[in-house]
Amino acid sequence: MTFMKTFWAALLASVVGGIVLTLFIYLILAGMAAALSTGPLKVEANSVLKIDFSTGIKDAPGSSPFNVGFGGVSVSKANTMLQVVSALEKAASDNNIKGVLIDLTGGGSANLANIEELRSALQEFKESGKFVVSYGDYYSQIGYYLSSVSDAVLLNPVGFLDWKGMSMGVMFYKGLLDKLGVKTEVVRHGTFKSAVEPFILDSMSPENRLQYNTLVESIWEAILDDVSASRGIDGYLLDQYASGLAVRSAGDALQCGFVDALVYRDQAEWFVKKLAGGEDIPVALAKLQALGNGTDDDDKEQNYITLGNYISAGVTFGPRTSKNKVALIYAEGSIVDGGGSEDVVGTDVAARLARARKDDETKAVVLRVNSPGGSALASELIWREMELTRAVKPVIVSMGGLAASGGYYISCPADLIFTDRTTLTGSIGVFGLLFDVSGAMKDKLGITVDVVRTNPSADWGGMYRGLTQTEREAIQYSIEEVYDTFVSHVADGRNMDWDEVDAIGEGRVWTGANAVELGLADGFGGLKDAIALAADRAGIAEDFRVWQVVDQPDPVLALLESLGGIRSASVEEELGELYQEYKSIREMVSGQGVQARMPYTFVIE
Repeated sequence: MTFMKTFWAALLASVVGGIVLTLFIYLILAGMAAALSTGPLKVEANSVLKIDFSTGIKDAPGSSPFNVGFGGVSVSKANTMLQVVSALEKAASDNNIKGVLIDLTGGGSANLANIEELRSALQEFKESGKFVVSYGDYYSQIGYYLSSVSDAVLLNPVGFLDWKGMSMGVMFYKGLLDKLGVKTEVVRHGTFKSAVEPFILDSMSPENRLQYNTLVESIWEAILDDVSASRGIDGYLLDQYASGLAVRSAGDALQCGFVDALVYRDQAEWFVKKLAGGEDIPVALAKLQALGNGTDDDDKEQNYITLGNYISAGVTFGPRTSKNKVALIYAEGSIVDGGGSEDVVGTDVAARLARARKDDETKAVVLRVNSPGGSALASELIWREMELTRAVKPVIVSMGGLAASGGYYISCPADLIFTDRTTLTGSIGVFGLLFDVSGAMKDKLGITVDVVRTNPSADWGGMYRGLTQTEREAIQYSIEEVYDTFVSHVADGRNMDWDEVDAIGEGRVWTGANAVELGLADGFGGLKDAIALAADRAGIAEDFRVWQVVDQPDPVLALLESLGGIRSASVEEELGELYQEYKSIREMVSGQGVQARMPYTFVIE
């Protein structure tokens, strides 16, 4: 009797506890939702849109708005590239927005291709007749590349502008593996397939050095061209300034023509206020320069609205109510077998393509690719769905920061491919990578492994022995078969000969600028251009809306997923700049089967 009382009491407590916990979680979610919902946004008259990078720019919308870390729980909305370009397009015709201030103090990040697209959107914004001004206590080289689009670039008198040229670094692990006694088993096709080089070499191979030189020179040329056009400084002179480290102080930046005035933040805000009031830039700039270290007596505050808050008003690309849809599908992150996640491309991308293909209201599809590749099998499954979709409606690919190896594999069937000049793409090659840790375990830890098997290769693929010649030949056969399929797909999709693709393949990475020259892409343009072209191809340019084909997770699961991010957030915080290296190694060694992946942990400065 006592047992039954205890049992029923415990059961009742569990049920009540579960109900209370569920209500508690939903109350938290409701509070967070209220925090996210700011209500109808009112943009005050005479406002200036401020781009401060308080949050970064990414391609795909996040699955959860909750950021959880050791600092607590925060609620934020990441800005997507679509939201950013839509906001600037709306601001150009918004009578309450008088101009834009770029003030890169927020610490948010964006890849170089997204910076290029943002710069292009700001250039279009200027065509409306409104001003763009930038101010910085310090300009990084990429930050200055963005800011140079401005009508006036202002710098703190004791600030600094970084101008030194482009570099690309790769970290090598062979020495570490040798010290540990770990043997690396590599099978690859492609002279330039350098994704495995960090594990087998201690410096760049001549082929890899050649491709990296080509990459940085192409990216640097694009930056020089844009800065030269905006600032009126000859590209050759800009290059010479970098070679001689001529910009060593704020005064040097002014003298060389990189900035228009050396002023303090309050003076820069005074200048923006004058422009918002309708004063011409040359007149206001002359007055600003005449201030010296002084200030103006006008205490009237300028109205600012951050880009994130402006986006929260719900700006969209095109109308919201049209029955004609352009489906926007994201392929962001490494490509893996099985399901994907926020920063991993899985075969769920193929499912989204199929969903758009079967939807009668969807007239065209845009695939936004930001991926270094990964699983060859998963890439093939997505490629197949791209082929099926293209057979019934226009399919346009928009390349982000990366669309290489498997990322290019899934792109090549598209009707047209748009790329940014600084996009990294190509890398048409495949490899297999295995590790033999038996020596390290025996010599360092005293651990040995013994196996019984029915056949010689029954334990093939483990980490406790090396490959036999037969096994190596089997892997090489798979590598060659996948490579042949890869090249054939590119040749068919790009209307090229097999040998022509092979000549620019071999695992070599190209920039978007190179890709257009080589026929791997059709032209330069961002996500906005790709969407507009897709609508035009479908004959719905005058009446369409964008349908972002993304999964909507259960809010409780989204919160729990964010809670699970505490560990990865702590690892990232501890490793700092090494986190991307750690992430790259983890993804590469965990990949199953043949991989079509590029060495994407470039450090580009």
